[in-house]
Amino acid sequence: MTIELATTLIVIGVIGALLSGMLGIGGAIVNYPMILYIPPMLGLPGYNPHEVAGIVALQVLFSTLSAVIAQRGDEVIHRQLVLIMGISVLVGSFLGGYGAKFLSGNIVNIIYAILATAAAILMSLPKRGSEDLALHEIEFNKTVAVVSSLTVGLAAGIVGAGGAFLLVPVMLQILKIPTRVTIASSLAITFLSSIGSSVGKVLAGGIPWTAAAIVVVASVVVAPLGVKVGRMMDVRVLRAVLGVVIIAVTVKIWTGILLP
Repeated sequence: MTIELATTLIVIGVIGALLSGMLGIGGAIVNYPMILYIPPMLGLPGYNPHEVAGIVALQVLFSTLSAVIAQRGDEVIHRQLVLIMGISVLVGSFLGGYGAKFLSGNIVNIIYAILATAAAILMSLPKRGSEDLALHEIEFNKTVAVVSSLTVGLAAGIVGAGGAFLLVPVMLQILKIPTRVTIASSLAITFLSSIGSSVGKVLAGGIPWTAAAIVVVASVVVAPLGVKVGRMMDVRVLRAVLGVVIIAVTVKIWTGILLP
């Protein structure tokens, strides 16, 4: 581990943690391609897709935990939604996290690209539902919540993600949950999901622990700042930022697959 590589990983962890707290995502959608592509672009030692997935799994686990703690005083987490989707995504992410060891690195990249594409399509649709509902007024289809989170968890666990970058669009567009409730609740759901994917990756082996520790520490320190920034931003701006991030990463990952 050189100083240059450690510094690069710190910067990547900080960026992912800021977005995690602001947008209710684990940061995997940004950190996965950045860790995969940026070090080699700078002439530094790189990591293969399985190693990157292991690093990202642990980063998401600790960044979402830090962000959830920062949210603890806000009355914007929908506990029933977190319980239903959290348990489903936990099961799926564990199966995906461990099962990824049987897939090639290229397949892992393709699955990630498909997830990001689906998220980009959902985020491009007009927002459905009211933004002014109180927590006790929010209703959602529980069957759809279970099936969607189980499916997302399975696919996201393969790439070491918590799946929030797809769960957030699902909650906004399909379940019609208000934006701020979605962001806060998705952090808790993603934390549960990341437990499954992290355990699966640890059992599968191959995690570069020094790199993971650097990214994790940067994430834990910065994620609460992202939460504070997100509270000050208009919900329309938050949605726009998330949409731009998802689309940009989708283009990059497909370019890397189709034009290696």
